[in-house]
Amino acid sequence: MEQSRHPNFKSGFIAIIGCPNAGKSTLLNRLVGQKIAIVSDKAQTTRNRITGVVTREGYQMIFLDTPGMTDPKNKLGAFMQKTAEESTRDVDAILFMVDAKHPNHTRDIEIVTRLARGKTPLLIALNKADIAGEERLTALRERFAALAPRSEILSVSAKTGEGVEALEQKLVPHLLPGPLYYPADQCTDQPERLICAEMIREKALRLLRDEVPHGLGVQIDKMENRGSGSDPTRGELWDVWATIYCEQERHKGMVIGKQGAMLKKIGSAAREDIEWLLDARVNLQLWVKTKEDWRNKPAILSELGYRD
Repeated sequence: MEQSRHPNFKSGFIAIIGCPNAGKSTLLNRLVGQKIAIVSDKAQTTRNRITGVVTREGYQMIFLDTPGMTDPKNKLGAFMQKTAEESTRDVDAILFMVDAKHPNHTRDIEIVTRLARGKTPLLIALNKADIAGEERLTALRERFAALAPRSEILSVSAKTGEGVEALEQKLVPHLLPGPLYYPADQCTDQPERLICAEMIREKALRLLRDEVPHGLGVQIDKMENRGSGSDPTRGELWDVWATIYCEQERHKGMVIGKQGAMLKKIGSAAREDIEWLLDARVNLQLWVKTKEDWRNKPAILSELGYRD
C-alpha cells in the first residue's frame, strides 16, 4: 500500500499501558494479527517496550506495548517502570487496560486519575470482558467515568477478540494526517534476535515455578543460517545458540531439571515458535548460567537488551 494512493492517509502512535497481567501483550498480538510479544500469567512478563504496527486502508497505528506499571524492586524494575512512563509522552493517544476480572483498584485509580489530567486522549479498555461478568463491568465503567469523564470506556476481550475491532475504530479519530512510518507488511520493529530470546523466556515462564521466572534473562549468543543445503525441499535451517541466565545457583538446577528434562521442554516449545517466526527449521542450543543479582547490574542489563 502506497501513501500516495491515499491523500487523506492518517497515522499515529498509541501507548498501551496498565498494571501487570492486564492483557496488554495479548491485545497487541491480536491487533497486529501475529505473535510479537510474549504472554504469560506471570506479572511483569513484558520488560522492554514492544512496537506493534497495524496498517489498514487509509491509516497506520503504531502501538507501544509497555511493561506493567508497578513499584520497582530492583534496577530492572526501575528500567521497566521508566520505559512504561516514558511511552506515554509524545503519543497521539493512550490506551489504558484494566483487568476487569481482577482489577488492581488502588493502582488503576491512581494511574487513570493522573492520565485524565493530561492533554493526551485517553481510552480505557476493560479487558477480560468474556469472564468478568456484566455487574463488575458496569461498576468499573461507572468508576472510571467519574475519574476520567472525557475518556471513552470500552469492554473487550483480547483473548477472544470480542470488542477489539470496535476499540480500533475508536482510536482512528485520534490519528493525524501523516506518513506511512513502516512498510505496510511490517508488524514490528523488534529485531529477530530479541523476539527469539523472548520466546525462549516465555516458555520458561510457563514451565517453571513462580520463584524462578523473575530472575531469568535470555540472551541470543549467535544465529546462523545454513541455507537449504542439498535438499531445497526441506527449507532453510537456522542454528540458534542462546543462554538462559539465573540469579541463583539453585535456580540453575531447576531450569535444567533432572537429567536435563526441563531444559529440553523449554527448548522444544521455544523451537516451535522460533521456526514459525523464521519460517525455517531451527536447531536450538540452550545453555544455563548463573549471574547473581543480575537484575541490579547495569552492564548485564545492557547485555540482555534492557537499555535506556
